[in-house]
Amino acid sequence: MPKNHLFALLSLTITAFSSVASANPFETTLANGLRVIVKEDHRAPTVVHMVWYRAGAIDEVDGTSGVAHVLEHMMFKGTRKLGPGEFSKRVAAVGGRDNAFTSLDYTGYFEQVPKRALPEMMALEADRMANLKLDAKEFAQEIKVVMEERRMRTDDNPQALVQERMNAVAFQAHPYRRPVVGWMNDLENMTYLDARDWYRRWYAPNNATVVVVGDVDHAAVFRLAEKTYGGIQRHVLPVRRPLVEPEQLGIKRLSVKAPAKLPYLEMAWKVPKLRDVEHDREPYALEMMAAVLDGHAASRLSKNLVRGLKIAQSAGAGYDSTLRGEAQFVLDGQPAEGHTVADLEAALRAEIKRIQDEPVGAEELERIKTQILASQIYKRDSMMGQATEIGSAEVNGVGWRNIDKILDQIRGVTAAEVQAAAKKYFRDDTLTVAVLDPQPIATTAAAAPRPPPAGLRH
Repeated sequence: MPKNHLFALLSLTITAFSSVASANPFETTLANGLRVIVKEDHRAPTVVHMVWYRAGAIDEVDGTSGVAHVLEHMMFKGTRKLGPGEFSKRVAAVGGRDNAFTSLDYTGYFEQVPKRALPEMMALEADRMANLKLDAKEFAQEIKVVMEERRMRTDDNPQALVQERMNAVAFQAHPYRRPVVGWMNDLENMTYLDARDWYRRWYAPNNATVVVVGDVDHAAVFRLAEKTYGGIQRHVLPVRRPLVEPEQLGIKRLSVKAPAKLPYLEMAWKVPKLRDVEHDREPYALEMMAAVLDGHAASRLSKNLVRGLKIAQSAGAGYDSTLRGEAQFVLDGQPAEGHTVADLEAALRAEIKRIQDEPVGAEELERIKTQILASQIYKRDSMMGQATEIGSAEVNGVGWRNIDKILDQIRGVTAAEVQAAAKKYFRDDTLTVAVLDPQPIATTAAAAPRPPPAGLRH
């Protein structure tokens, strides 16, 4: 099928989906402030139940970095009704699975179960929202698990070390300078009282969103939510002050020495995030620019630097426009054998300059938009994908009602807008460059896999 016909078909599919499901998802807010969003999807007799707390590493303070992630672990250690580990045993007993994740911006918990088990899942999550038991002995054991997780994911992973130190240098005042997993010294000195205070401060129904997707009736789910969560008292939440990073006044460079086989380069420019879905244009242009560089197997970085010039063993681009804090546009990669990080930096800069000098071709732009639309449709084949999309949009302040609006805006991005954004934001004054200086390694074991960028999973 010709690309333009496929693009038109995908556009019609999205439009038709939005029209048919205009009242789905459904939303209500309980008297205690808990928001409940239900997406009916009757293709399989299963359901995903998620609880999202608008509390992540961005809300931490110096000295207790990592406490959001530590509390995520402690949420599985029992309540006044359940013993340690009993929560996950209950989920497994009904044939389901559960887990949790912590990011810079939020913390989430989920269960995917047969639909008959939804009432029990909602009761279990409501129980630990209100009745978590924080025991000093359990904490002393679990904090060791978290410290080992830090060692494996960061301290023993040279690329993760570079990314961590990059953020610590790129951000002077903004809380994104602290790692989600926390600094080791903070973990070593943390007590169960720190986790208790975090729980009391942020784990409240008026700071949470429940998302349910699956073979359910939304009205019945609303009644269940009232029955299970409705009796939990709302809290007075701490005042969130504006978090604005001071203007960067020149390029920053850092070198990280760590045992590794190959050097690694990361370059990060400060760029705007999405604030106004309908009127902002630059974040959508930056999303398209990231896709031009690294959106698919035939994207420019892979085609030109890896397979073409063979300067890079790997090269990537990343940008997230929907977050609570400050946004960065990141390029990274490893030089190929016979090339240096300086060669790779020059090649990455050349790809940026090419976009600044030459508008992206119409066919290339259309192909990328087609792929974005296709991935959106495929995402909606997954109940977990739908629930995650809805929940993250809510806690990041975008709102689930804007998901399709964002897609429409991306479809309307022009080559001129991409070029203008490239010219405006890719200046050395807003750039931080981090380089891994590989040191001899004691064993031949491969480096640990790179951790997922979205956050930390339990």
